[in-house]
Amino acid sequence: MTAIRILDGGMSRELARLGAPLRQPEWSALALIETPEIVRQVHAEFIAAGARVISTNSYALVPFHIGEERFWQDGPALIALAGRLAREAADAARPDRSPLVAGSLPPIFGSYEPQNFDPNRAPAYLKVLVDNLEPHIDVWLAETLSLIAEAEAARASVAHTGKPLWISFTLDDSAAAEHAQPPRLRSGETVAEAASWVAGSGAQALLFNCSRPEVMAAAVETAARVFRELGADLEIGVYANAFEASQEEGGANETLHAVRTDLTGDAYSVFARRWTEVGATLIGGCCGVGAAHIGRLCGALAPTAREVSGTT
Repeated sequence: MTAIRILDGGMSRELARLGAPLRQPEWSALALIETPEIVRQVHAEFIAAGARVISTNSYALVPFHIGEERFWQDGPALIALAGRLAREAADAARPDRSPLVAGSLPPIFGSYEPQNFDPNRAPAYLKVLVDNLEPHIDVWLAETLSLIAEAEAARASVAHTGKPLWISFTLDDSAAAEHAQPPRLRSGETVAEAASWVAGSGAQALLFNCSRPEVMAAAVETAARVFRELGADLEIGVYANAFEASQEEGGANETLHAVRTDLTGDAYSVFARRWTEVGATLIGGCCGVGAAHIGRLCGALAPTAREVSGTT
């Protein structure tokens, strides 16, 4: 059986659990401004739980969250700080637990907002993220993307760095979508179209994140089929969120969404085992999936989970 790599979980609720401030519009960026030591602690707890890939806390470091003026004035320093905190946590880990650091490249114009994407403005914002994360990271993770054009912008922004790129799309996870075929991104583009694009993009992995776990298996199956048909040797990954289904129609940045009480570590691991059965080898969690979930995930997926240090 193919070995599994364990990713970390969602940053925001873990920050709040440890006492960091968390409110809109700054969201997880506020912890970098007021309590950066807690950001590093969250990284350390995910590593201790078994994560072998941790993502920088740079998701909210875009004008959508911190404002246009603050992005240009303070953004470079905050982005560099996010990279440095993740790197320090990774370097402080035991050699047998040292994780990769993934540089998080978020959707520039808001999560779940494909209609707001502006291909003419995106490169300038992405350049600030890339320039200030690049010294600290091992792999790029362009995540929670709602349409293929967002992925193309991210690909172009990191091409000059020579570092591996992982692309992660968020899926339509409405009640109707759970049993609909084919599985689609939030833009309406199909997962098959996205997988075909990724196969030709030079990226090393296609992931699906920040959607309900119930819709992930169909996306993995579709991506795996497309990669087989194209002869593409790429990894597939999943890190689902724990948002309550009743909030699925709201924007991801509008409020502090409640999380599901039924999605325990054991329950999440049941979903994860199914994802691995249909082709996923990169498994972690998104919003509401904490270090405790990751610890249970490692136990549930052993012995297929492997230690990964410094390679992709």
